[in-house]
Amino acid sequence: MSSTAAPRITATDVPARAGGRGWAALAVLMLPTLLVSVDNTVLSFALPSISEALEPSATGMLWIVDVYPLVLAGLLVAMGSLGDRIGRRRLLLIGATGFATVSALAAFAPSAELLIASRAALGVFGAMLMPSTLSLLRSVFADREQRRLAIAIWASGFAAGSALGPIVGGLLLEHFWWGSVFLLAVPVLIPLLVLAPLLVRESRDPAPGPVDALGIVLSLLTMAPIVYGIKSLAVDGPSVLAVVAIAGGAACGALFVRRQLRRPVPMLDMRLFTWPAFSGAVVVNLLSVVSLVGFLFFVSQHLQLVIGLTPLQSGLVLLPGLVTMIVAGLLVVPVARRIRPGVVIAAGLTLSAAGYLLVAVTGGGAPWSILLAAFVLLGAGIGAAETVSNELVISTAPAEKAGAASAVSETAYELGAVLGTATLGTLITASYRAALVVPSGLTAGQANAAGETLGGAVSVARGLPGPLADQLLESARSAFDSGVGLTAVIGVVLVATAAVVALVTLRRVRA
Repeated sequence: MSSTAAPRITATDVPARAGGRGWAALAVLMLPTLLVSVDNTVLSFALPSISEALEPSATGMLWIVDVYPLVLAGLLVAMGSLGDRIGRRRLLLIGATGFATVSALAAFAPSAELLIASRAALGVFGAMLMPSTLSLLRSVFADREQRRLAIAIWASGFAAGSALGPIVGGLLLEHFWWGSVFLLAVPVLIPLLVLAPLLVRESRDPAPGPVDALGIVLSLLTMAPIVYGIKSLAVDGPSVLAVVAIAGGAACGALFVRRQLRRPVPMLDMRLFTWPAFSGAVVVNLLSVVSLVGFLFFVSQHLQLVIGLTPLQSGLVLLPGLVTMIVAGLLVVPVARRIRPGVVIAAGLTLSAAGYLLVAVTGGGAPWSILLAAFVLLGAGIGAAETVSNELVISTAPAEKAGAASAVSETAYELGAVLGTATLGTLITASYRAALVVPSGLTAGQANAAGETLGGAVSVARGLPGPLADQLLESARSAFDSGVGLTAVIGVVLVATAAVVALVTLRRVRA
């Protein structure tokens, strides 16, 4: 008989499982997640009405769209660290109050300049919301099995919001004015402000370091110029300004990393990225969102502007894929208990690659039924992969740094959304501009507008005589679809790359 007694397992060694209050808290934390993801896609449907009502310049219209993700992406890491310091629930409530208030002001903005300012403020408060929701899940669900399920539900809310944007936008703008898409935030966030103090316990880093003001500035100067440069490349093509912005952002990023590595208590512990499970999960998040948003970018336009469906009908075509994404995220939870996460993620992303491959094979002339099937495959894979990768980001980071780690995951989401539009969207836009044949009979202004985007061509066609309008639309739709095949092939490569990253970086992570 061994003289060494087996260690006794006490109740304190086993993480407490959340009860009904915990799951109610999850429902409350889903509200800002759903809202911010809907906000990423719903604005595009209001742009024609905003243009008509406020008459912004072309540059002004670009800033109305861009200023929100620029500010949001630039401040996510800083706000995640701030939540660790002052309390994640407190930061969530501050962000929700500000977001709801500014949304109400934006809905009644009398000029483009005030709307741009409102969108910038929404980016500030939105950056407070997102890291707080994910990091609070760790404190609510200490048990890893429950936490994995909670994160699956959270991730499904983020995905649901992205796909619900077109449906919500179509419904609102069919009955109300453009400001209704901003007022949506008010009824969503009021229940959060009432219920979060009752259901969600406060959590924070017990030993935060001093405020790193320079680090906050450097994080903003890293993300914002890079995001701006990418979007500038997407809209205007290569330019000195875009290259300088990306290079400047990269330089500030290098300074940020150097500063964080030298600080005794860093705002963002860069050593997290030396852990393959953490860095691999973040890369999987990034590439998955790139492929998802890129798919939604061209499919939403194809359904509405090529096939001719209404925004509501287009949203309904995407609905089965949305449901599949949510179901896959939930069903993967028991699977992830038995199979290594790298294998689970790679298998899911193989399904997503099959969805893109279906589009690549059928080309631009694909009917809505093929696009529906492709989005179901894409959604199944990404729903499973995002659940597992998000849980790894949270579980591999120290509990006291949950806010900063969550902010890294959220930054990957936002950067992935920008890159999805910028990379895959740029390819389609470039192909469209190269292939479009503008029929004679258009003014110079009409020809320029039609040559910019498919939406511009459709808008111009509304003011043309029947035969000329039909000729322009046929040429524009054909030009748009000419780039879909190549874009889908690149989508396959992106998703396959994410699968390889998962297999390599997560090979030692057990189920």
